[in-house]
Amino acid sequence: MNFFTFQEPFDGASCIGLFSYHRNGVEEQREWAMVELLEPLVVGQTYYASFYANAAFGGNAQYPQIWLATNNIGMLFTTQSRQWHWGDAYPSAPNTSHIRRTTILSDTVGWNLVSGSFVADSAYRYVMLGNFFNNAQTDTLHFAAPNSVFPWYPRSYTLIDKVCVTSNPDGCDLGQGVAILPGAGVVVYPNPATDQLYIRTAQGYQGSVFDAVGRRLWSDTIATDEVALEVGQWARGAYTLRLVGKGEQRSFKFLLVE
Repeated sequence: MNFFTFQEPFDGASCIGLFSYHRNGVEEQREWAMVELLEPLVVGQTYYASFYANAAFGGNAQYPQIWLATNNIGMLFTTQSRQWHWGDAYPSAPNTSHIRRTTILSDTVGWNLVSGSFVADSAYRYVMLGNFFNNAQTDTLHFAAPNSVFPWYPRSYTLIDKVCVTSNPDGCDLGQGVAILPGAGVVVYPNPATDQLYIRTAQGYQGSVFDAVGRRLWSDTIATDEVALEVGQWARGAYTLRLVGKGEQRSFKFLLVE
């Protein structure tokens, strides 16, 4: 839980987050993460690469639905370090990447796999992650309803985890899709919801719903295969469903709209 989002890592104990879209006056700001590869890529060799991404939403900001969702989250390989230091000229987007997600990443609950393959045309030594396309070539989606009274910022924040690069076709997770998380089978729908929210296949869990500032609005032991929560009288906005039981704790984010 932080200003930008609430999410559990897909793999291990942590993940990274970065601005994948930011319109600030005449500047089109981005945050790119970069790391040196264990060894340079071999020219002419086919490589396979993947990572998991999640759209930030439901943090502890005053209005958790202030962010945008965006497309073009991807990977760019370079031969030289592109480290940026404060005071340097702001780099322009190269409008290219070796692997990217062309559709908008709007899933705020699950981790989505972004993957692909390419033939190395240079002895690349670094891999970068983020959105490498300018605003004109980037599609965005505002999470809040169009008539929402809440403010929103022209910014998109994206979480990234489990980055993989290999020459082994079986070495990385491949194929676009939604990751299966621990506690798989639990379904929370519809999202966004209006009057009713359904929780399915969570029998045996202790369920609790919290609003954006941490107030608990509902809590009960789920005794049936499907539970319907009457949410029509709840304030419109972002909520978190927490399930505890069977030796684990899982959290799901959902939105209430008019």
